[in-house]
Amino acid sequence: MFMNESTTSDTETTHSAPPPAPLTSPVTSKPRSARKRVVSSVIFAAVALIGVMVVLYAWQLPPFASPIESTENAQVKGQTTLIGPQLSGYVYEVPVQDFQFVKAGDLLVRLDDRIYRQRLDQAIAQLAVQKASLANNLQQRRSAEATIGQRQAELQNSIAQSRKSAADLRRNQALVTDGSVSKSELDVTRAADAQANAAVAEAKAVLQIAREDLQTVIVNRGSLEASVANAQAAIELARIDLDNTRIVAPRDGQLGQIGVRLGAYVNSGAQLMALVPEQRWIVANMKETQMAHVRLGQPVSFTVDALDGHQMRGHVQRISPAAGSEFSLLPADNATGNFVKISQRIPVRIVVDADQPMLEHLRPGMSVVVSIDTSVEGDEPPDPEAR
Repeated sequence: MFMNESTTSDTETTHSAPPPAPLTSPVTSKPRSARKRVVSSVIFAAVALIGVMVVLYAWQLPPFASPIESTENAQVKGQTTLIGPQLSGYVYEVPVQDFQFVKAGDLLVRLDDRIYRQRLDQAIAQLAVQKASLANNLQQRRSAEATIGQRQAELQNSIAQSRKSAADLRRNQALVTDGSVSKSELDVTRAADAQANAAVAEAKAVLQIAREDLQTVIVNRGSLEASVANAQAAIELARIDLDNTRIVAPRDGQLGQIGVRLGAYVNSGAQLMALVPEQRWIVANMKETQMAHVRLGQPVSFTVDALDGHQMRGHVQRISPAAGSEFSLLPADNATGNFVKISQRIPVRIVVDADQPMLEHLRPGMSVVVSIDTSVEGDEPPDPEAR
C-alpha cells in the first residue's frame, strides 16, 4: 500500500511540472528581420522598375522608341465630284440609278430642251439679219464710191466752166475799151463768171458731202461686223445651253444616291448626285511630334476598319505645307489670352500601292490605322518644285 501511493504521487508530481522554457537568443532574430526588409526592398524595386519599363514601352519612349509612327486619325480619300445642272428647268429623263457604275460621257440627267432649242433658232435668225445688214452696208459703200466719182466729174465740169467764163471776162474787158463790147455785155460776162465760180464751190461742197457719206458707211461697217460677231457668239451660247440640258458623267466612276426625280424642277447649281472615281488615297493626320523622321517615299502599312483589319501597303507621297489648323476658317490666334499648347496635326498623303487584294473595296471616308516605317531613308526629291 505504501509503495503504490508513493508511485502515484510521483506520477502526479511529474505531470504537473511546467515544461522547460525554449532557449532563444535576441542576437539570431535581428539578422532575420534585416533579411526580410532587404528582400521586400528588392521586390518593390523590381516591381517599380517593371512598371516604369511597361510605361516606357507603352509610350514608345527610349530605350523602347520604335521607328514606326502610327495614327488612327486617317481616312480613305477620293475625288468625289458633285454633279449639278448649269441651267434651270424641268427634268425630262433620269436614265441612271443609285450606286451605278458609269463611263465618261454617259447620260445622267436630261432637262426639257424645247426652250433652249427655240433660243438657238432665234440666235441663228438674228445672225442672218446681221449678215444681211452687213451685205447692205457693202452695197452702200459701193454706191457712195460711185457718187464720189460722179461728184468729182461735176466738179471738173464746174472748174472748166469757171475757166471759160474767166477767159470771156478777160476778153470782154479788153474789148470794152475800144467799144467792141458794150458795158451791158461785160456785165453779163461778169455775172456768168461769178456764177461759174459759185458752181465750182458748190461742186466741191457736194464732193465733200459724198466723201463724208462714204466715211459714215465705212464706220457703220465696223459696227455691223461687230454685230455679226455678237450674233455668232449668241449662237454658240445657245448651243452651249442646249448641250447643257444633257448632264453627262465627266469621268469613269460610281454614282452615289440619285437626288433628282423625273418631272422635278431643278435650279442651276443644285446638287443632283455625286460621282466617285476609282482613284483612292489615304490622308493621315500625324502629330507634329511624329514628323521628325517622316520622308517622302517611306513605306506605309495600314489596316482598314471596314475590311476586318485587312492590312494593305502604300508609301508617303506628299506632306502638307502647313498644319491642318492653318487651313481652318478661323485660325487660332495665340497672341492674346491664355496659351495652352496643343499638339498640331500635319496631313500626310499616302498613295496606295497597286496590285493588292481588296483594293476595290476601299471607299472614301473609311477609317484606317496608318503605320509609317521611318527607318527607311525615303526618296525625297531635292528640287522643292518636284513636290
